Amino acid sequence: MAKKKDELVPIGIKIKQIRLEKNLSIDFIANETGLSLEFIEKVESGKKRPPVGTLLQISRALGVDSGFLLKEQEETTEERIKAYAKRTDNYAYTPLTSGAENKHLKAFRITVEAGKSHKGVGFQHEGEEFSYVLNGEVEITVGEHVNRLKTGESLHFNSGIKHDLKNVGDTDAELIVVVYTP
Repeated sequence: MAKKKDELVPIGIKIKQIRLEKNLSIDFIANETGLSLEFIEKVESGKKRPPVGTLLQISRALGVDSGFLLKEQEETTEERIKAYAKRTDNYAYTPLTSGAENKHLKAFRITVEAGKSHKGVGFQHEGEEFSYVLNGEVEITVGEHVNRLKTGESLHFNSGIKHDLKNVGDTDAELIVVVYTP
């Protein structure tokens, strides 16, 4: 059956297609990103939903702009959030910098469900990250240091250090996250 022109291609399939087109092995991607073979295989098969930081690492290893992997068909913000929420565990993100596919700076609106954190690998990608809490209370762990942020507070850090995001409040948390990758 032919795919409709406007049908969305799952992100794992996009990653695998690019990897195969460029004749890159999963071992190569693992060595370039530090991700396990098992994790990459699960992403490519659609069994794992990669967070933004992981997509940045994978896109760099593939030699493609991360915007290509994050690009979706035009939808309302509410529909976009629902679609992304299905792709990540307890974590929804909406790109805010459309047209920035070839830029080093990308911004996202992040929603993390109450009392939840991202399941799976921690984030780690070359560059810097700035997080601003719009609503809620979160913990951002950078290395072994835990930063607790409330509404109106922000954090700027080296995203090359393993970091993680957790909602420690009773309500969904919303953040603006700006990622710089060289």
